[in-house]
Amino acid sequence: MSPEYAMNGTFSMKSDVFSFGVLLLEIISGKRNKGFCDSDSNLNLLGHVWRKWEQGRGLEIVDVIDTTSRPREILRCIQIGLWCVQELVEDRPVMSSVVLTLGSEQVLIPQPKQPGYCLGSGSSLDDTKHRDDEAGTFNQITKSIIDAR
Repeated sequence: MSPEYAMNGTFSMKSDVFSFGVLLLEIISGKRNKGFCDSDSNLNLLGHVWRKWEQGRGLEIVDVIDTTSRPREILRCIQIGLWCVQELVEDRPVMSSVVLTLGSEQVLIPQPKQPGYCLGSGSSLDDTKHRDDEAGTFNQITKSIIDAR
């Protein structure tokens, strides 16, 4: 689910591009974004892939079952996936550009920026280095019952 849809209920064709990028990164890594949490840094799959990409260690996210792919192709697909999950709608490509880019090594891919939804709420990439190791959640609910006269 794209950040703009989750936060504002706004849906567009770029929301589908975001979902495609998540799917592409899930296929490459062999892990699902939902429920994934990097134990060292409290990042979800998108944040984990982004951090590895920024460190020049993108190939470390690849599913160990996949031994047939070439590293250059894998890195290109990771870059396309990150391009699709950009936080700002205007930074994401249209799907026709994604298809063209996947089908041709000649097409240059813009350097991706930090994706949307990297972390849990209230965190930032810099905070993950100094996070508390306390586990737990705090939940609150308010229930209102309206009676008719």
